[in-house]
Amino acid sequence: MKYDVVIGLEVHIQLRTKSKMFCSCANRFGAEPNTLTCPVCMGYPGVLPVPNHEAILKTVKAGLLTDCRIAKFSKFDRKSYFYPDMTKNYQISQYDLPFCEHGHVKIGGKGFSGAEIPEKEIGLTRIHLEEDAAKLLHHRGASGGDYNRAGVPLMELVSEPEIKSADEAYCYLTRLKETMQFGDISDCDAEKGQMRCDVNISLRPVGQKEFGVKIELKNLNSFRAVHRAIEYEIWRQSEMLDRGEKIYQETRGWNDDQGESYLMRRKEAAHDYRYFPDPDLMPVVFTDEEIEAIRQSLPERPAEKRARYQSELSLTAYDAEVLTSSPELAAYFEQTAGKVKNTKAAANWIIGELLRELNDRSMALADCPVSPEKFAALVNLVDAKTINGGAGKEVLAELFVSDATPDEIVKAKGLAQVSDSSVIEEFVNQVIAGNPAQVEQYKNGNAKVLQFLVGQVMKASRGKANPQLAVSLLKSKLD
Repeated sequence: MKYDVVIGLEVHIQLRTKSKMFCSCANRFGAEPNTLTCPVCMGYPGVLPVPNHEAILKTVKAGLLTDCRIAKFSKFDRKSYFYPDMTKNYQISQYDLPFCEHGHVKIGGKGFSGAEIPEKEIGLTRIHLEEDAAKLLHHRGASGGDYNRAGVPLMELVSEPEIKSADEAYCYLTRLKETMQFGDISDCDAEKGQMRCDVNISLRPVGQKEFGVKIELKNLNSFRAVHRAIEYEIWRQSEMLDRGEKIYQETRGWNDDQGESYLMRRKEAAHDYRYFPDPDLMPVVFTDEEIEAIRQSLPERPAEKRARYQSELSLTAYDAEVLTSSPELAAYFEQTAGKVKNTKAAANWIIGELLRELNDRSMALADCPVSPEKFAALVNLVDAKTINGGAGKEVLAELFVSDATPDEIVKAKGLAQVSDSSVIEEFVNQVIAGNPAQVEQYKNGNAKVLQFLVGQVMKASRGKANPQLAVSLLKSKLD
């Protein structure tokens, strides 16, 4: 490629708090439009904002989780913002003294395209806290505004321009999302607008030190859209540079249906917003002791969990990655792992069978009727060879619709595995006698036929035979 790609991301994440940033209105998604509003978040003249203590603490927590330096002295600023989604015509934000600066996010793993991304750190310039704007709804011939979202606590996390590809951007967003989720800072549900992203992207000839002209892509609301938009913009800017065309600094939107960006406006500079300290809000001051107390309250980070799962619980890197894909799944695994003898078997059953059952039933893990205690009991039954894998799957399916325990289901359905060699030998003899052609193929060197014969033994025993013992008896009689 003739050009180096330089990408920086501005990620907006709504905080999970009970109330909005500067008023007591509920911070709740899904309410009827314009039912969660008050004079403060609607910007009526003469009202006084009061900062949300929980939102400030969660912002500091997010900074510590990303190894930021926490400001002991910070303040809120007014950002002039003349647009229908901000009724008071300014946004309370932070300008020169944000809560968190100079952190990083460690990336690595699979990109959206499946490409392997080497481990590296992406610098985090700052995390500042502000209030969200309203949600504008555009219809044919008319537009409306839902101000329930206006005033919701919103963090903006600004990366350094150190991302080099669409896959790296995807990986960065994935790691950032999991950190915020495991830190109990945000649900980061993009479909609810809780995690949104602006992309700053420029190209420069390979070897050139100066940055190219920056293009900003606004309000991308899915990781897939971010990946597609970056790929498109790399192509578009490359084509322009190849033709000798001048690229202007501008803000562009993204049409996901058409798969292309479009011009919105020429970019404003910071002075266009006319920042100044908000006169209604006092500065926020932290002591070293207060910052250290927050640091001591931090939960285990996802990367630390993955490392522990591999070193202490003998899981593979793949297992650890899947099991830390959400806080709920990690918690379910850890509760199960504490009650089983074989943690690797527990991981295999969760990843392979539990997630499959949930997917087949279009059910979220939060709604799963199978408790970790029951699931652990099932894993122990299979691991002890009381039942085989096929019977285990049958028991799991029953647990989704029954209040019975795994032991009770095994007893009621007669699923206990047969490990008596004399009983299994009878089934083996029947199968050998009933499949002479396959027996001859095996004796002539076709080893794959053995699996067919084992299947016939399992069928004859109605799935109860110990498969390992069946293999051993078949081989002893045929070899």
